[in-house]
Amino acid sequence: MARFDQATGRYLYLTLDGVEHRVYFEESGAGIPLLLQHTAGADGRQWRHLLEDAEITRNFHCIAYDLPYHGKSVPPVGPEWWSEEYRLTRDFLMQVPLALAEAIELERPVFMGSSIGGHLALDLARYHPECFRAVISLEGAAHTPGSYLDIWNHPRVSNAFKANVMYGLMSPGSPKAYRHETIWGYSQGAPPVFKGDLYYHGVDHDLTTELEKIDTSKVAVYMLTGEYDWNTTPDLSSATAERIAGARYLTMEGLGHFPMSENPERFREYLLPVLAEISSPEG
Repeated sequence: MARFDQATGRYLYLTLDGVEHRVYFEESGAGIPLLLQHTAGADGRQWRHLLEDAEITRNFHCIAYDLPYHGKSVPPVGPEWWSEEYRLTRDFLMQVPLALAEAIELERPVFMGSSIGGHLALDLARYHPECFRAVISLEGAAHTPGSYLDIWNHPRVSNAFKANVMYGLMSPGSPKAYRHETIWGYSQGAPPVFKGDLYYHGVDHDLTTELEKIDTSKVAVYMLTGEYDWNTTPDLSSATAERIAGARYLTMEGLGHFPMSENPERFREYLLPVLAEISSPEG
């Protein structure tokens, strides 16, 4: 007898900056909407374990999408996108979950993302708190300069090199199979995309002077960072959380920069209490 995952995938057309994009997403579960943002240069496959977690999908409608130009969300037809350098900006990135939530009529979803997704969680909390009931920032911080480098899109630098740098961001205790699966996804990204995403990560995301303006009475803010993440360190994340009145921070022991894909079993130990709090009547 055939065995299937419970997640299903489909395409949705979103107009972003006046351009129509064909965006791929996978979903499973029912209940509170939970939007899931992947890391720089990757795609929604990073969330496959969460989409199959019966305990989570019992109460949450999980939606993992591929950003435009990532994974199955191929570049748009119409503009000559190949004639311009790809650079991901804060304003464009914020449009994606907002437009997706509006298109499929999600009522105040929860947003969770890692790395650029963790940064995006904080930007959404600052600039669009009315649209979300909570944000969960994984590996996020106010500002992480220094990552936007030409080396990430150079003819002498292979995708295998990029992937193996990502391997070093994970915990040595995470299962080898999942660590290699995580970098396998990285090795498949279009060459300009990783560098272009890091424009947002290292340049255009900067909440240094804005953190105190995040109002957790409008949107709950949770921050979790892996202890082995040397890119966005626990010190950076905890210092960010300390400046957001009402934000909650936790260091995830035994995890690195890709908690949802490198060690999903350990990650859920940290995530389940957060989701329980969000879904409680007082949440």
